[in-house]
Amino acid sequence: MGVVAVLLLGFFGFIIMRATAPAMVPIYSDLSVQDSGAIVKELEAQAITYELRQDGAQIMVPKDQMARMRMRLAEKGLPLGGSVGYEIFDKTDALGTTSFVQNINHLRALEGELSRTIRSLDRVQQARVHLVIPERQLFQREKVEPSASIVLKLQGTIEPAQVKAIQHLVATAIQGMRPGRVSVVDESGRMLASGMEDDQPGMILSSLQDRNTAFERRVETQVETILAQVVGQGRSQVRVTAELDYNRVTQTSDKFDPEGQVVRSEQTEEGNTSNQNQEKGVTVANQVPGAQQLPDGTTQKEASTTTKETRNFEISKTSRTEIIEAGRIKRLSVAVLVDGTYTTAADGAVTYQPRQQADVDRIAALVKSAVGFDQSRGDVVEVVNLRFAEAPASLPLENAKSGFAALFDFTKDDILRFTEMGVLLLMTLLVLLFAVRPLIRRITTEAAKAEETASVGQLGLPNLTAVQNAQAVAALTAGPDGTAAGTSDGAGGEHGPSGPSKLEMAKQLGALQATSIAKVGEMIKADPGEAAAIVRTWLTDAA
Repeated sequence: MGVVAVLLLGFFGFIIMRATAPAMVPIYSDLSVQDSGAIVKELEAQAITYELRQDGAQIMVPKDQMARMRMRLAEKGLPLGGSVGYEIFDKTDALGTTSFVQNINHLRALEGELSRTIRSLDRVQQARVHLVIPERQLFQREKVEPSASIVLKLQGTIEPAQVKAIQHLVATAIQGMRPGRVSVVDESGRMLASGMEDDQPGMILSSLQDRNTAFERRVETQVETILAQVVGQGRSQVRVTAELDYNRVTQTSDKFDPEGQVVRSEQTEEGNTSNQNQEKGVTVANQVPGAQQLPDGTTQKEASTTTKETRNFEISKTSRTEIIEAGRIKRLSVAVLVDGTYTTAADGAVTYQPRQQADVDRIAALVKSAVGFDQSRGDVVEVVNLRFAEAPASLPLENAKSGFAALFDFTKDDILRFTEMGVLLLMTLLVLLFAVRPLIRRITTEAAKAEETASVGQLGLPNLTAVQNAQAVAALTAGPDGTAAGTSDGAGGEHGPSGPSKLEMAKQLGALQATSIAKVGEMIKADPGEAAAIVRTWLTDAA
């Protein structure tokens, strides 16, 4: 019984501690060993309960203290991300440090500060920066340019524009570095930026493919963002195939407008000439037969007028030079798959319903407007309504609970907490039924037996012998014919196999008590002094 009592105390202690233990949530995850040690030291200084998981990479603290501890750790610059910044010079002795150590510390500080800056960007979880800064040598004509390599651990996907931004960020922080000398790789080994100059052979094709893929992903994201407001988050899939023209074309054209002519210069020349001839003697005309004979001595006059005009016109001219840059859209194909609608019945069953054709047509019109649909260049937009293989994780908004029913809309954490409490309650009930209850029954049974024996012993009084007490017990348990209880005829005696009735036992007990009282009276008469001493002793014990 003592062992069982100790085990029960331990069990109930565990139940109480588990039920009153605060909910633990991660304050930071994926921590380095240095950051974990610094954070644990700070938590112990603040007397905050914590738990270490994943070999110290994750630290759990009570949920109600998480926000406060994060602010306190942020004041102290924790976590550092496993990198060392310019604080490396706070604890060094400048007088006893060589130039080599100073240069190494400066390089480490640059790498650490750049890592912290890159980690502050969206979708970047961790970053490691390696810098190669050549030392400047005297009397050296050829200059080696600095370079850098960056390894990123991402949360989701990163856009090419963000990769370019990281390259320019690092390049402008290092003197003499160009963005093309910065290579970027993600945690899976996928190259995000080569670190080679863009005009080197072998990189042009890769750059064009990256541009094409980036354009397609950008259009897909835009369309999915719009459709998420209509059909719900994750209930649509969009795929875009774009044919881009990377030819750079230069066109020059001259246009003359005949209606826009203007007189530039005008020149007019006029001339008059006159001649007088007097005929004398024989002329040819006089000798021609039938010709009109001029009289002798007549005068013939000849006059002529000449006009010359020169006019120069200026015609308007339009010269146009058009440069068409690479990256024009030649053709665009968009495929959109949307899920149907779901309704919830009274019994909680979810029913799928396809969308109406009018809704599909409106979605198609919306997608065409979003992607800049142009039928003349052969663009294709196809919207299909099919049921997805997996049903939505949550009901649509129109089926969401509200009002009093929203109080019972528990989250996943609430369900896990209730399940844990239910298991503890069930274990407690089992222990009470199968351990505590039998123990209590055993203790009460033994106490009842002891009380019964004490009551029977009191019937014989202190001066009665053990034989008389045994006789009293035997009389109480004897049957009507004087035999022991339970030994009577089981074939259907007067009182059955269960022994004498309560009335007969009361009669026997009364006769026994009368006999005992008579004996007590005789003893008191025989020795009054001893009887008085016994009574005084009883009174003293009672007091």
